[in-house]
Amino acid sequence: MSESHFDPKHFSKILVGVDDSPDAQLAFRFAMNRAKQDNAELDIVSILEEDEINIYQALNKDYIQNKRDDLEKHLQGYRKVAEEFGIKKVETYTAEGDAGETIVKDVIPHVEPDLLVIGSSSRSGVARYFGSQASYMAKYSPVSVLVIR
Repeated sequence: MSESHFDPKHFSKILVGVDDSPDAQLAFRFAMNRAKQDNAELDIVSILEEDEINIYQALNKDYIQNKRDDLEKHLQGYRKVAEEFGIKKVETYTAEGDAGETIVKDVIPHVEPDLLVIGSSSRSGVARYFGSQASYMAKYSPVSVLVIR
């Protein structure tokens, strides 16, 4: 048996989901380290979750635009950290909807990563009858999922 049989899988495109939870910070740090180690592209996604917005806010276009702008600024901060850390290719994505479903059904098919890294808890906590966002993604993702806690 050759040595290579014991090597961990090499990833070329790592997608990490971020929000303001401490777990997401850990997931980001892990994804960054792994991307550098594998010389992989790092894709950073954040989801504007509609269930956190009330009807009055939803009807206010400025409010939604401000939320989008905040998310974009937040992502650019992550991008800067990753680039300064030495990752050569960093892409950022924002989307709207239920985090788990949106990442599995929209973001992954668009980005085509070979690994999804997520924190075990997110701000929105328990997502209806699917259990947590993390368990939804782990169950339905078409690519490997690493849940960091």
